[in-house]
Amino acid sequence: MAQAPHAPKISRRRGSVAIEYAIILPVLLLFLLGIMDVGRLLWVYSTLHRATDSAARCAAIQAASCATFGATQSFAVAEAWGLIIATSAFTVSNQACGVQVVANYSFVFVIPWLSVVAPFGSSNSIPLTATACYPS
Repeated sequence: MAQAPHAPKISRRRGSVAIEYAIILPVLLLFLLGIMDVGRLLWVYSTLHRATDSAARCAAIQAASCATFGATQSFAVAEAWGLIIATSAFTVSNQACGVQVVANYSFVFVIPWLSVVAPFGSSNSIPLTATACYPS
């Protein structure tokens, strides 16, 4: 019994779809991970700003929970919801503007190929800084 004449065309089509899928899938996954990384970066950046803002305000109004610079640093860590951050990442000082709180945090990307791009260097991370100052 002879094979149908259209059978080879179907198998060639299936093979080309698999090749196209293999080419497109890594690009789509990198795009998806990139979107997730940017979302994480924006969330961490806004969380740092909120924590420094809350800590500077707490120290400026001289609340009991922010009576000393160390207590203000601990308060800032507590206000950085969802982040695992050390108290040493926050710096509290008296400035001309009032009580100033500065946060320094190193954000690490999920996508490993960012380490070869010029602004990131070899660490695949980017430093984030947030500053807030409230008059006392």
